[in-house]
Amino acid sequence: MMTLLDVRGVSKAFGGVRAVDQVSFAVNDGQLVALLGPNGAGKSTCFNVINGQLRPDAGEVRLAGHALIGMKPRDIWRAGIGRTFQVAATFGSLSVVENVQMALVSREHKLFRFVRPASEMYREEALDLLDQVGMRDEARRTSSVLSYGDVKRLELAIALANRPRLLLMDEPTAGMAPGERHALMALTKSLAVKRNMGVLFTEHSMDVVFAYADLMVVLARGRVIATGPADAIRNDARVREVYFGAVALPQKTLPGRHDA
Repeated sequence: MMTLLDVRGVSKAFGGVRAVDQVSFAVNDGQLVALLGPNGAGKSTCFNVINGQLRPDAGEVRLAGHALIGMKPRDIWRAGIGRTFQVAATFGSLSVVENVQMALVSREHKLFRFVRPASEMYREEALDLLDQVGMRDEARRTSSVLSYGDVKRLELAIALANRPRLLLMDEPTAGMAPGERHALMALTKSLAVKRNMGVLFTEHSMDVVFAYADLMVVLARGRVIATGPADAIRNDARVREVYFGAVALPQKTLPGRHDA
């Protein structure tokens, strides 16, 4: 594996509060990395720095060796970083396939210069993306009537429209039933391996994290307190202290972790 995302010594303060303090970690091609920590640990700030929504006070962020600090979010998106959000956002009045087509039209810089109806543009590519996330049969449905799990799959297809090298996923399984959570993350892992795409995700469901993350980076009060695979994190005393009384760390990796 080669390093795809390299975060080095990133710090960001708001007034007198250090949201992140000398944070460093890396994500490799085809790897799922979980960014963990209790509320206020600095996870969202890290995401927003990587995505260009915040400029850090110190440190650097590189994608495949190219510096990202100072770039606008849309330019970072075009450079190959996609993102999904905790609360999925789709165009409710459009069909499932039209939502993906709009992302493809934007990718090709044609959002404001249509030469033909958008509903006719990139339809086959949109259908192929829906097929990859198991949503092709729902292509004609209006997205507003989808179940929450299907909305999350649609959001994933939209994020893949830009052919990202790295995908940022902010609590991808929030609000989903256990079966839906594992189905979505198994799909994400499969796509990451198939596309050689790195995935950095935050998640509060520890069963999902320990089942699918290749590496875990744990934050507390803006600092990295532990980095490693499941066994190392599970047995780390500092991690147990941070999560004591908040969540129970799974005692073993769930069966089928590498089946995706």
